[in-house]
Amino acid sequence: MIGRILAPLALLLSPLAATSAQAQDIEGAFDRAFGTEVREPRDFTPAPSSQLEMVISQLAEGSQGRIGVAAIDLSTGQQISVNGDMRFPLASTSKIAIAAAYLEGVDQGRWSLTAEYPLLWPVRSEPLSTRAAPVRAGEYMPAHELIDIMITRSSNPATDALLAAMGGVEPVNDWMRRAGITEFSLDRDIATLVRDNREFDARTYIDPRDSATPEAMVQLLAGLYQGRWLSAQSRNIIIDAMERCRTGRSRIPARMPEGVTVAHKTGTLHRVASDIGILTGPDGRSIAVAIYVTGQPSPAERNGRIASIARALYDGYAREAARNYASGGGYTTANGGR
Repeated sequence: MIGRILAPLALLLSPLAATSAQAQDIEGAFDRAFGTEVREPRDFTPAPSSQLEMVISQLAEGSQGRIGVAAIDLSTGQQISVNGDMRFPLASTSKIAIAAAYLEGVDQGRWSLTAEYPLLWPVRSEPLSTRAAPVRAGEYMPAHELIDIMITRSSNPATDALLAAMGGVEPVNDWMRRAGITEFSLDRDIATLVRDNREFDARTYIDPRDSATPEAMVQLLAGLYQGRWLSAQSRNIIIDAMERCRTGRSRIPARMPEGVTVAHKTGTLHRVASDIGILTGPDGRSIAVAIYVTGQPSPAERNGRIASIARALYDGYAREAARNYASGGGYTTANGGR
């Protein structure tokens, strides 16, 4: 009797079940196509593929915030990446790309190093109250001085002056794309970025705006250092300023051995610290590194992570070079010599 009662009921319910299954299939297809399938927090645990990456992944342990590292030995091409394909806030490390975009215009005769532009100072406004933070024009300075203080002192008013001279952020994005660097996006001027930088928590939230991967920034550093995109004069302007950088003494340069030249550019936002640069040893070998740190208990902790990772990268590459040289392979310098 129970069977005779349930059979018709099953027939009545089967279309509803089929409809539900169909809806789940459609939802699953939507998730797969648009990336909403992953509803749990992303796993930020590095997956090292070499002994040196294992060391770096231990130093970049991200239980208190995401950490991304990328490096390349410009003598051998050996690359290291720990969360290097993950987007991180650019902060002021974007200023290297901004300088490069302007200097390309100088090389092409569109702009000049002696052209004068006003420093753009931020005017107080509430976070997120306007699309772009208001600024006021200040003292006029020639472009070569703006580039210098933008990199050596990380001057935000100088940076925004150059962005305004170029017509905004898009010329920088265009230059990066033409250089073959795609995992990079500059979306706001520095005044707006700084004013609104607490909108999201960079420890767990990946904001695609004003962000890049460490691997992309290492690609930028390597190409600039090797003279791929700019004239020798323009290339030297950037590298020389990076060698005279006054910010971040407790970051990449802090634990470097004596005789190592550091050309670098820092970036700092709320609970975010970064440093990218070129390390050149006494033997002439150069290493491009990009280190991005979020979270951690204090600024000192963030700076200390960067310093420790930078030193481990330098030592690790030095050991690799020594082994290669001892085996008779030698090494090739960044300029192609041996």
